[in-house]
Amino acid sequence: MGKLDSNSTHEGNMRTIQGCRSCGYQGLDVVLKFGNVPLANALLTEEDLKKPETGYPLTLAFCPKCSLVQILETVDPEVLFRDYVYFSSFSETMLQHAREEAEMLARTRSLGPESLVVEIASNDGYLLKNFVETGIPVLGIEPARNIAKVAEQAGVPTLCEFFGKELAGKLRQEGRLADVVIGNNVLAHVADLNGFVEGVALILKKNGVAVFEFPYVGEMIEKTEFDTIYHEHLCYYSLHSARSLFAAHGLRITNVEKHPIHGGSLRVFAEPEATAKTNGKAVTGLAAEEKKRGMTEAGFYKTFAAKVERLKTALLSELRRLKAEGWSIAAYGASAKGSTMLNYFGIGTETLEYIVDRSTAKQGRFAPGNHLPILAPSALTERRPDAVLLLTWNFAEEIFRQQADYLKSGGKFIVPVPEVKIVGKEVLG
Repeated sequence: MGKLDSNSTHEGNMRTIQGCRSCGYQGLDVVLKFGNVPLANALLTEEDLKKPETGYPLTLAFCPKCSLVQILETVDPEVLFRDYVYFSSFSETMLQHAREEAEMLARTRSLGPESLVVEIASNDGYLLKNFVETGIPVLGIEPARNIAKVAEQAGVPTLCEFFGKELAGKLRQEGRLADVVIGNNVLAHVADLNGFVEGVALILKKNGVAVFEFPYVGEMIEKTEFDTIYHEHLCYYSLHSARSLFAAHGLRITNVEKHPIHGGSLRVFAEPEATAKTNGKAVTGLAAEEKKRGMTEAGFYKTFAAKVERLKTALLSELRRLKAEGWSIAAYGASAKGSTMLNYFGIGTETLEYIVDRSTAKQGRFAPGNHLPILAPSALTERRPDAVLLLTWNFAEEIFRQQADYLKSGGKFIVPVPEVKIVGKEVLG
């Protein structure tokens, strides 16, 4: 597969950490080594195909002191995020999830025209626009220039900056303190964790709340969701590791919710220690559950590499069987998850013909590493592949609905996680 130069690394754009990103502990335990893989969202143009493509090491590790699971490599965020291809608004599931969160916060925090909601990594305004529509002031903070521009055009005030304690200090000096700070799927992306959370504490009003959502490492390990791991995702949180990080900056997690999105996520609510309510039953309950499952010990994570290897064997075996029977196979979702799966498992043009994706920002480009062309989803009904490998399995139900015609005509989806299965029109109900 692919044309990736596995011996090449961009040391100038990458550094390797020596201690835990959260607590600084030096004795990290390695969980899984991916070798050199391309940046997951570094989609290629036709001109790029003529140039050498570079891989970066990717290594997952566990901190036995604070329980944070993290990768050892940090790629320069200017490389990763300044020109970004992920637009949240292309997912109906994400839009619905965001709308429900905004409505819940507006109601439970009694937000109105005098309030301020700040979202860090606000993407294209998909969440904040729900507050704007009801007259609640907002501020988005989004480092990707192309995406921040889209948010501004949609009427969502947006600062095109990376968030940290320096920017937070400026906002505080300007009197721009927040009743609610939101960070969905951003805490995983942050290299300077302590500076980031210190910044959150700086811009919160004394009775404010910070609401963060992130993929749950407990689900990732137990359901073999290894494709959640890529260079943009520096950290993978449990409640235990998140509590430790926030507590170091005077914030207490007073509530936690589990949500099914992204294969299983946690939503935590953190308040300034001086005004925080006592921990709710959800926090004490989940903390006890994590202890019981062994999630604060290295042993819980040591089996992960073997589970990933078993999944790899199962998926490659199934794909080889289908190809031997003459099946044509495409893939759905030019996602970061998909990049990890295809590149780590060694799946490329010998198996797949193309990838389809709803995002017009991705169509016409090529996937990193394997150089598969990215087409619009209409290609499935036009070209009728026998099967489609579902790389964005976390949005399976939404995609099945969108591809009802393909399924009704006899098409099949190969769902790779948490275990390999082939489904057809029966999933439509």
